[in-house]
Amino acid sequence: MVVNLRIAGLCLALVLSPASGIADLAKPTGPVVLEVSGSIAEVNAGKMADFDLDMLEALPQHTTTTKTPWFEGETTFTGPLLSDVMAAVAGSGDIIKVSALNDYTAEIPISDVKDYPVILATRIDGKRISVRDKGPLFVVYPFSEAPELYNEVTFNKSVWQVARIGIE
Repeated sequence: MVVNLRIAGLCLALVLSPASGIADLAKPTGPVVLEVSGSIAEVNAGKMADFDLDMLEALPQHTTTTKTPWFEGETTFTGPLLSDVMAAVAGSGDIIKVSALNDYTAEIPISDVKDYPVILATRIDGKRISVRDKGPLFVVYPFSEAPELYNEVTFNKSVWQVARIGIE
C-alpha cells in the first residue's frame, strides 16, 4: 500500500509539473519587461507568458564578453540564453520574432539559438540595462567567439530594447 501511494504521488507530481504544460508559469511581481506569445505551452497571462526582470534573472545566467558595433571595446553581457527563455515557456517552432519597444522586429531562426549561445541580456558590465542604454533586454550574439557572426545580417537580428517575442 505504501509503495502504491508513493507511485501515485510521483505520478501526480509528474502530471502537475511545469513540463507537463498543466501548471502555469509563475506570474510577474514587478513591471512586465517581456511578453512571449505564439507556439508556447507555459502561460501566465491568457495565452501569453509575461516576464519581469527578476523572473528572467532567475533563469540560468550566461555571460559573454564580446566586441559589438554599438559599444567601444569589449563589453560583458549577462542574461539567460534565448533557448532557456524558450524552454521556460515550452516554446516550439522554427522562427523567433523579436520586437523592440519601437516596434522594430527581427526574425531569428531557431537554428541560431541551437548553434550559438545567444543571450537575452539583462545586464551590461554587471549593471541592469536601462532603456536609454538599449535595455531592458538586448539580444546578443557571441561575436568574438564566433567571428562569422560579425556581419550586417546578424547585427540586424541583435535587437535591443526587446519587449516582445513571438515563437512560430
